[in-house]
Amino acid sequence: MMIGSLTGCAVGPDYAGPPRLDLPSHWSVKSLSRRQTSHLDRWWLRLRDPLLNRLIEQAVEANPDVAKAKAVVREARATLQQTTAGLLPSVSGTASVTDNKTSAGSSSVLVDSAPYALHQASFDSSWELDLFGGTQRSIEAALRSEQSAVEDLRDSLVTLIGDVAAYYVDARGYQARIALAQRTSVSQRDTEKLTRSKYEAGSGNTVDLAKATAQAASTEANVPTYQAALASDIHRLGILLGRPPDGVASLLAQSAPVPAPRMPLPTGIPADLLTCRPDVASAERKLAQATAKIGQAEADRYPAVSLTGSVGTSALRAGDLAKYSSVSWSVGPSVTVPVFDAGKRQAAVRIAEAQRDQAFATFHSTLLTALEDVENALVSLSRERIRATKLSEAAKNYREAARLSRSLFETGSASFIDVLDAERSLYSAEDSLIQSKVSAAKDYIALAKALGGGWTDPIDVSTPIIVDAGTGPHWRETVK
Repeated sequence: MMIGSLTGCAVGPDYAGPPRLDLPSHWSVKSLSRRQTSHLDRWWLRLRDPLLNRLIEQAVEANPDVAKAKAVVREARATLQQTTAGLLPSVSGTASVTDNKTSAGSSSVLVDSAPYALHQASFDSSWELDLFGGTQRSIEAALRSEQSAVEDLRDSLVTLIGDVAAYYVDARGYQARIALAQRTSVSQRDTEKLTRSKYEAGSGNTVDLAKATAQAASTEANVPTYQAALASDIHRLGILLGRPPDGVASLLAQSAPVPAPRMPLPTGIPADLLTCRPDVASAERKLAQATAKIGQAEADRYPAVSLTGSVGTSALRAGDLAKYSSVSWSVGPSVTVPVFDAGKRQAAVRIAEAQRDQAFATFHSTLLTALEDVENALVSLSRERIRATKLSEAAKNYREAARLSRSLFETGSASFIDVLDAERSLYSAEDSLIQSKVSAAKDYIALAKALGGGWTDPIDVSTPIIVDAGTGPHWRETVK
């Protein structure tokens, strides 16, 4: 039922749309793409990882938080249907049959009449006229609640998809760091062997040998830490997909590169967040709902008019109810006028007004947080891309320095300290580069979330999580 179809007399304030707030005309960080954020459909495809795409699709289908949000939408729609019924009259029917017997006579003589059965049927109806729009305001509030629930479902999908992508990127980053540590430790053990050979040949010393052994062991010690972090990411991904913690472990058993996003994301303008960020849209709908509830409370201060009517028949035989029965009927209006309630109804209006102010403050705060999220993500992503470029250059030069120092050390033209320092610097630079790639991808994901990018395909909310069977009349065993 669209709100535009609700016409007639109403009391209380009319909601005129989102309140005007001062919003910046552009983002502080210049973006290469100013296309509207509506072009964020399926943004995770820009990460170019087929397994990630599959995990996200499975998470949307099976995540418990999304299932709960679907149930909230169903509840809100049922509530709207229930509230809308208040505009229509209600009709109920009753039927009864009773065995009767009467006695008559003096104090000394009683005469019993023959027993007889009395059949009765009646229909009762009532209709409360919505003269001051209280029911319409209730419907308006229920509709806004349903719209807010839909936006909350969208928000749960935005959060879910972003979390799956972030944990996946993090897991691939730890796999890359494990591989780097293992590869580097092998090279460092080779250096240890070379140092030991020189020591045994009399051209080395125990200090160099001890340092070579310590550096290799120190690098190897990083591996268990990274493996534990990798396991935590995999376990979290399993939970996000509605599975046990190890539910996706086999899918990530094989290492793969850290996803490299295709730049840039369309950022649009700050005002786009009013419609593209589902948490902002939900807060705005809750503000509209709170406004409608003021009118609902205000309508209780006015007279209520109801129309009631009943028709009843009675007969000695059921077949005669519509033929020879006695018929009685009544119809008429009733008016309820508030006379004195010690300010109770007025207080209800003030409560609703205060709740409306709370809803506005929540909307304002949510919008400001959304602006902050986008600004932070834009700054982080732009700075991380610059950092990654510098780290890539550093790793390239450290790699060449390590190769040259090792070659010179083998010929006796360089000291062992030079080799040790070059290998340590190379490992640190390459590890930092991997972390930077992970950070850039996660900043990209954070920006997509901040802009409200999420699942855009239709979501079926009609199917309950639990489908009951045999709910009709049936014998029930006693519960012990």
